[in-house]
Amino acid sequence: MTDSEVSVLLHCAAWSGLLESQVQVELSERFNRQTDPTLERQIEEAWTQRVSKEPWLFNGSKFRLHSFCLASPAVTPKHPPCTQSPHVPVVDHTGEGQEGELKRRQRTEENMCSSDSLHHTAQNCLDERGRNQAVNTDEQETGPLLTLRLGLTCYKDYLGTNWSCEVAELRRRGEVEFGDALALLAQPLGVGGVLCTDDSQVVLIRRSQRVAEAGGLLDIPGGHPEPKVVCERLGQEVREEQISVDMMQQRPVVSELFSSVCAEIRDEVNIPLSSLGEPVLMGVALNHTSAGRPSAEFYVSCSLTSDEVRKLYWKGGAEANESTDIVFLSRADVLQLDRSSPVWAELCPSAKGAVLLYQTVKPDGERSQS
Repeated sequence: MTDSEVSVLLHCAAWSGLLESQVQVELSERFNRQTDPTLERQIEEAWTQRVSKEPWLFNGSKFRLHSFCLASPAVTPKHPPCTQSPHVPVVDHTGEGQEGELKRRQRTEENMCSSDSLHHTAQNCLDERGRNQAVNTDEQETGPLLTLRLGLTCYKDYLGTNWSCEVAELRRRGEVEFGDALALLAQPLGVGGVLCTDDSQVVLIRRSQRVAEAGGLLDIPGGHPEPKVVCERLGQEVREEQISVDMMQQRPVVSELFSSVCAEIRDEVNIPLSSLGEPVLMGVALNHTSAGRPSAEFYVSCSLTSDEVRKLYWKGGAEANESTDIVFLSRADVLQLDRSSPVWAELCPSAKGAVLLYQTVKPDGERSQS
C-alpha cells in the first residue's frame, strides 16, 4: 500500500520490533542542521508570524535524526541481548547515493523526501546479506541492533524549514551544497505509540483544532523525546536554548526515546504508567506533508480494557486539551486497514505511518493471512 503523505524509512520486522536494550544512539553536532544567516532570518520571521497567531506555541529543543545503522536480519539476538559484538553486520544509512532517486521523486511528488529511497536501498542490502551470509545465529551474541545518529534542533527551526513554503528550494540547496537534500531541514524526531488494550482494541484520539498540525484528524498518542528531560535526569538545570549534545549521554537519550512514548500516552489518554507494557520500537516513518519529518513508532500493550481506557480518557489527563475524542479500532481491523477504508482518510500522516509499521512488524505476534 502506498500513500503520498507517508512512507516507512526503516522497520524492525526481522526481530518483531526492538526493545530499549537493542537500540543505541550516536550524538554529535555533526548531525545538526546546516544553516546560514539568510535562512536564520527567515526562520525567525516565520516563527514571529506563527506565534502572533498561535501564542500558545512553545519553542523547545528536539532531537534531530540524521541517519541510522541497522543490523542485518541474519543476526538473531539472544534475549535479552547483553554484549556488544564488533562482528554484527550492519547497513549504514548515511544519505549516500540518493541523488537519482531524489530527482525522480521530485518530478513525481513535490512533497516527497529523499530519505524514503534510502529505506529501499537499505532493505535491498539487507535482503542480499540475508541470502549470501552464513551466520550461526544460535551461537552469536549481539549488542544493540539499531544505531540512531542524532543531533539537536528545535520546534522553531522545524516550522521554519520543514513547514516553509520554500522547502523545495531548501532541499535543492541541501543537495547542491552539502550532498544531502535534508541538510538544511530541522527533521525533529517524533514518537508515537500504537496502544493496544487488553481486549485487543487499538486506541486513536481525535486531534484538537488548536494543535499545530493535522487538527481534527485521528491520531495515535505521541509527541517528542525531550533533550531537556535528559539533561535534568543527569542533574543539569539548563534553559532550552542552552542545551548542547555534549551535555547528554547516549543511554539516557535512548531511555528518554522509549519512556517518552509512555509519558505521552499517560498525558494524552490518562492511562497510568503502571498499566503500560514495555515499548517495542517498530521503526521510523516519514511524514511527507512536513517534508519527510521522521517519527519513531512504538507498539505499547495496555493491561486495561477499552471501556476502562475510555473512562480514564474522559476524566482528562495532563494534555487533555490536545484531543477532543477517543476512538477504538479492533487489532484485526488495523492489520487490514488500507486506503479503501473510510477510516484511512481520517488518519493524520503520523497515524498512517504507525499503522503501516504495525502491519509490517506485527510486534504482538499477530499474523494476517496472505
